[in-house]
Amino acid sequence: MAQKTSGGNAAFHNFHNDFAHIADPNERRRLALKEIDKAPFGWYHVRAVVVAGIGFFTDAYDIFAINLVTQMLGLVFWQTKNKGKIPDSSDTGIKVATSGGTVLGQVGFGWLADIVGRKRMYGLELIIIIFATLAQSLSSPSAAISITGLIIFWRVLMGVGIGGDYPLSAIITSEFATTKWRGAMMGAVFAMQGIGQFAAAMIALIVTSGFKNSLKTASSANKCSGVCLLAVDKMWRVVIGFGAVPGCIALYFRLTIPETPRYTFDVARDVEKAGSDVNAYMMGDAEGKPDEVRRAQAIQDASEQLTVPKASWNDFWRHYTQWKNGKVLLGTAGSWFFLDVAFYGLGLNNSIILQAIGYAGGKNIYKILYNTAVGNLIIVCAGAIPGYWVTVALCDTIGRKPIQIMGFSLLTILFLIIGFAYHKLSSHGLLALYVLCQFFFNFGPNATTFIVPGECFPTRYRSTSHGISAGSGKVGAIIAQVVFGPLKTKGAPKNCTGTTAQCNPWINHIMQIFALFMFCGVFTSLLIPETARKTLEELAGDVPGTSNYNPGLGQTEKSDSSNGEASPEDTKA
Repeated sequence: MAQKTSGGNAAFHNFHNDFAHIADPNERRRLALKEIDKAPFGWYHVRAVVVAGIGFFTDAYDIFAINLVTQMLGLVFWQTKNKGKIPDSSDTGIKVATSGGTVLGQVGFGWLADIVGRKRMYGLELIIIIFATLAQSLSSPSAAISITGLIIFWRVLMGVGIGGDYPLSAIITSEFATTKWRGAMMGAVFAMQGIGQFAAAMIALIVTSGFKNSLKTASSANKCSGVCLLAVDKMWRVVIGFGAVPGCIALYFRLTIPETPRYTFDVARDVEKAGSDVNAYMMGDAEGKPDEVRRAQAIQDASEQLTVPKASWNDFWRHYTQWKNGKVLLGTAGSWFFLDVAFYGLGLNNSIILQAIGYAGGKNIYKILYNTAVGNLIIVCAGAIPGYWVTVALCDTIGRKPIQIMGFSLLTILFLIIGFAYHKLSSHGLLALYVLCQFFFNFGPNATTFIVPGECFPTRYRSTSHGISAGSGKVGAIIAQVVFGPLKTKGAPKNCTGTTAQCNPWINHIMQIFALFMFCGVFTSLLIPETARKTLEELAGDVPGTSNYNPGLGQTEKSDSSNGEASPEDTKA
């Protein structure tokens, strides 16, 4: 019998002691992962959600804040050139830069997390975000480079960090979560995006109120000079720079989180370390500390006995060229792509909605910036935040797939109504439909496209697959910003500006196109499995009797129980 180690108490088992007598590494893996899957919801689950959620709060803050900041940048840097309004090309370039960097981060960090481990990558992406955020807030143009070029450079870098947060936060949360509440935990992490959007508008409102007297000195954008210009220059730097604060708070906890036992079992194939990391996670320690001699021997034995296939390019190709596996990746990536085209495209119309609710414009610069901040707070609170948290409450009972299909279906109907009745709708009717769209985006595919890719793939490719899915979504966002942004003004009179139908003659057709994208999302959603209340090993096909199980790829049926393993009835995690 293997030597037992000290440690453990009434609240937390020493899982190494529990499984030290089991010789078969496959059975030790199964029993250790079962402890995670069946663990009662505790403070360590809350900690995982908070640490991952603060990162998503930061991501959403940084992405959303730029929508408020570009108005301030126009007042500061285009005062004489363009009457205090940022040019459309610069505005689009700054916003698309973030999405472009995000694609690189999602795919790159997703792949690296499967190669070198979740722990080694987790925190690195947050360091990139913090550095790039502070660099933006300290940027100033010179004779050699414009403010547009500087902001674009730093936002591409920041986007790489934001992109890395998508697969890493999703995978780490799912691999540490209890099966019963895994969807709620992942949904709560993603729901912090809504809180981040709220915080960005709130900080903009606070700094606007703080510089109230200075801003009141200018009645319009082209008259903002002197103390008004100085105030706005300080304001946009504070709004962007504040995005680094929550990241700094979360950084320590990310750097000290243990490696997920699933990665250590299935990819690193380190049975001893994985078992001790399960205990460390529940005890709140940074990592487990197994006996190094026994660990080295276990690694050698596990490399020969573990039935989970090793990760390789050949195995990756073989895995995803099977339709039963490839269709899942197609479903997650396609759904996220179709979603983000309309999700980011709808955001381009915020100015029209602000006009509808009476929060556009004002008699002076203070009132203009104040109305913009308050209007965005109303929009976020009305539809986005409630939608996120309804998903958290229901995704483990209703299921991810029904919520996603329902969301895509209702969004198809809503966009058809907006598209074909746009010129007949009152401002209140348009506002109501907009709020409903925001609600069913978030109580629908915007949340589930994040959750499902973190669950339905095997551990050795889970992060890469999530990164590919998320990256395809951001490609859709880029298309929305680059194509549909300019398209809404197609056919407008020259020099026509504003939110009127005359200046946006194509906006109804864009809504109709978005309806088509939502309809396509219904069909890609049919390709994904239902992941609620199933273990990650069942979804990956590692458990006999599951739909994806294939002994020909290396999995075996039940190990012989003569070495102290559990009974066959105990194989269901």
